[in-house]
Amino acid sequence: MNDFQLTRTLDEDAAEKALASDVLSGLTRTPKELPPKWFYDARGSELFEEITRLPEYYPTRAEREILLERAQEIAAVSGARTLVELGSGSSEKTRHLIEAMPALETYVPVDVSESALTGAAEALLAAHPGLRVHALVADFTKPLHLPATREPRLVVFLGGTIGNLLPPERAAFLASVRAMLSPGDALLLGTDLVKDEAVLVAAYDDAQGVTAEFNKNVLAVIDRELGADFHTADFAHVAVWNREREWIEMRLRARSAVTVKVRALDLVVPFEAGEEILTEVSAKFRQDGVREELSSAGLELTHWWTDSAGRFALSLSVADGVAR
Repeated sequence: MNDFQLTRTLDEDAAEKALASDVLSGLTRTPKELPPKWFYDARGSELFEEITRLPEYYPTRAEREILLERAQEIAAVSGARTLVELGSGSSEKTRHLIEAMPALETYVPVDVSESALTGAAEALLAAHPGLRVHALVADFTKPLHLPATREPRLVVFLGGTIGNLLPPERAAFLASVRAMLSPGDALLLGTDLVKDEAVLVAAYDDAQGVTAEFNKNVLAVIDRELGADFHTADFAHVAVWNREREWIEMRLRARSAVTVKVRALDLVVPFEAGEEILTEVSAKFRQDGVREELSSAGLELTHWWTDSAGRFALSLSVADGVAR
């Protein structure tokens, strides 16, 4: 892989330290909470891939529909020679864009998983021999220093993942993206849209129970990595629609009073019957709200595409005041 370069910006034990910190702070506060990024060990990633194929889970299909329909237009509008993907994972969806971008020279995937980055690079370089891949092992929620590449650049953040960030976190994230952009660069952002409550809840509480297993996987991660003694059977998966804030909340609810020990942290965590851990927030958006949040970060929304059913949107924005 002569055209592959990898830059590590995280210490090798960064994930271990971050997990310990998040578990300690999250399980000692009221109400208890855990960040959703800890779902995604190898098993969690497999479960999420299964979720994306479930009949109830529309976002992946809806976003793919837009990419397949609009990739040529996105490529033409952006004119990008460099594609930067935040939270790239397997880079599967991004391939639709890469195939539509004949002028593309460099792909910069950003992810915390070195193995995911390497695997995706191998597949992409096999399919696109002229492409250069410069992967960054990094946390996209922290300020990034991008490698020197040809402009213009298109930064993409797909999957509706921005909905997992709380409003202050979204503001900080969008501001950090704005800081990456030079005149002529653009941001392609995936956002799940507000829709019928029953459709939303079903997408996060499927009939087969795959999402329930995915949610509980965070407990298995803590057991394995931090020597805890969670038993997943002690907790029920809960998904609810918060009408006021327009987001889905995934929670784990203690079926009865239970005490959990986390040996690596020398921590004892009591749960009352019915007590919950908030494990994920997934905000849903409206076009005016997306425009406002982008504007507050110094970004101007210039293009808005949805799937045929209006369930999901991709938006293109540029640095405020930069003509396109």
